[in-house]
Amino acid sequence: MLRMLILYTALAAGANMAVAGSTLAGEIDLAAAKAGGLELAAGSGEQVSDTPYTDQEGAEYRLSDHRGTALLVNFWATWCAPCREEMPALNSLQKEFGGEGFEVLTIAAGRNPPRAIEKFLKEAEIDALPVLLDPRQKLAREFGVLALPATILIDADGKEVARLMGPADWASDTAKDVVNELKAP
Repeated sequence: MLRMLILYTALAAGANMAVAGSTLAGEIDLAAAKAGGLELAAGSGEQVSDTPYTDQEGAEYRLSDHRGTALLVNFWATWCAPCREEMPALNSLQKEFGGEGFEVLTIAAGRNPPRAIEKFLKEAEIDALPVLLDPRQKLAREFGVLALPATILIDADGKEVARLMGPADWASDTAKDVVNELKAP
């Protein structure tokens, strides 16, 4: 009996050390991100909401439409100064990493007049990000978004792995490391 207990303890300890020393696909090293100035919090680990959001023409989309692709979902608004400041970095992130395996989705939450969105995107030279809308903030509320900007990181399986409430430097090396971890196969 004692031998079995010792063997079981050794196996459990070995398994825990192996997991602690590795990063699984879609898993983000939150401590490294924080040390690099990116204040990410652990996500729920749950499947994300399938509440629809729209484009400017009114076509409906759902986050499940992107299954198989890691997502950085950023809730923003035209009247939100920190949102406007981080948008060029999100645009650069999409240009550098967007495509197979990763996408940046920027979703304007609440009242954002189409002309105001278009004017801002033109002035800021945002040319790689989609114009997506959550006018009644249903999707944002399901994520518990209370202030803008808010960013949710979703793995390719559609599970929330991390979140950040507030602005971030998405052009930083730390942010790029997080994207690489998120989209890892």
